[in-house]
Amino acid sequence: MVWRSRSVVDERLEFCRLAGLEGANVSALCQRFGISRQTGYVWLQRLRAGEPVEDRSRRPHVSPRRTAVDLED
Repeated sequence: MVWRSRSVVDERLEFCRLAGLEGANVSALCQRFGISRQTGYVWLQRLRAGEPVEDRSRRPHVSPRRTAVDLED
């Protein structure tokens, strides 16, 4: 028996493809893929905006209390 080897991105793109079909039930698809509806709509929004559906870094873009670079040196 051959196991299907699919990446996380492939699964997300498959979800978005199925959700884009006419008459698709997003709630049922979310249940089928084992994700929350909120997550499903986030993936759809990212795909429609042309952004990748990959995992994003959780690192903050700005750290207001970070030590100044000249002081670090």
